[in-house]
Amino acid sequence: MTTTTYTYEPLNEITAIRLVKQLKLFSESEALTAREIGDGNLNLVFHIVNDQTNKSIIVKQALPYAKVVGESWPLSLKRATIESNALKQFGSLTPELVPDVYYHDENLAVTVMEDLSHLTISRTGLIQGETYPLLSEHIGRFLAHIAFETSDFAIKPHEKKKLVAQYINPDLCNITEDLVFTDPFFDYNTNEFEETLRSDVENLWTDEEAKLEVAKLKQKFLTSSQTLVHGDLHTGSIFASERETKVIDPEFAFYGPFGFDLGQFVANLLLNTLSRPAQKRSVLLDHITKTWDVFQTTWNKLWVESKVEPFVKNPNYSDYILQQTWTDAVGYAGCELIRRTIGLAHVVDIDSLPDEERLNAQKAALRLGRYLLTHQTEISAHDFKNLIEE
Repeated sequence: MTTTTYTYEPLNEITAIRLVKQLKLFSESEALTAREIGDGNLNLVFHIVNDQTNKSIIVKQALPYAKVVGESWPLSLKRATIESNALKQFGSLTPELVPDVYYHDENLAVTVMEDLSHLTISRTGLIQGETYPLLSEHIGRFLAHIAFETSDFAIKPHEKKKLVAQYINPDLCNITEDLVFTDPFFDYNTNEFEETLRSDVENLWTDEEAKLEVAKLKQKFLTSSQTLVHGDLHTGSIFASERETKVIDPEFAFYGPFGFDLGQFVANLLLNTLSRPAQKRSVLLDHITKTWDVFQTTWNKLWVESKVEPFVKNPNYSDYILQQTWTDAVGYAGCELIRRTIGLAHVVDIDSLPDEERLNAQKAALRLGRYLLTHQTEISAHDFKNLIEE
């Protein structure tokens, strides 16, 4: 592969094609088509294909600012390297559940990876009524492997500390700190909600019990470097089909709490659940239960096999860690429900509903989010059916 040193400049369709040919991922003689398909807030994404052979790849490039806002919101390009490293790390542990990475260039902030266009973004599919029978099994296994095998239970302390340093990600963590844990709980101008929700929102802003729990969760997010977390694991960051699941976009990756990714995933399943009529909700609630069941089973298997931490011989220690992980996940799910309802970044699951249905779903999301925050230690994975019905 080429050893060319690149200078940063944003790619376009022509220069993206030129790059992949220079990298010898395609030959000079191949006729290629490139299309910019990025619909996210932070990056350019090019789908490049040889229409004759159907060979295709994805070229993803970080922009030096938040695409959704513009140059007034600068961001470090280092996030592209963090994303590439995280994908490779995830791939070393669960290779079947992440895309292959073919190339990364730190200067150009570019990662070239496997094309997953034969799959569907799971948020889109769930909105369209797909069920993805293996989604919860795959995500439960993914989360358990990453959580355990990048933690002090599987890695010697000095090696783990090197990884913590490698994944320091202040710009992207700051987005989470502000948009998930702070802004939605105060009258800040980053919030976006319909005027019909104002009384519900203002009640939340004055709810000191709920805000105390958010403060505790934010403090743990800021200080607890338990494991490598994806950092933005919602249903829009997962490709799926009936048989496959692939986790993408870990540019928010950093070392954080065991329960954070799990809580975000659960919350986004709940948001889709709230967008559905009652008779179509059970499949999502079953996914939540199974995700946690698979997580625990996989975690306990890895725990028994661990030879790093002597205290794993204590049979109650694993139960303690798992209980704390689930409790935190419930709280983080509460934060995510609220921020996706009244914060800067909403979800199409609910925003695409007709007016009255949308308002009802939004009110339900706020109520459920607050309940999760104030009852973290009381809620099991099997309780969501009753909570949703209430």
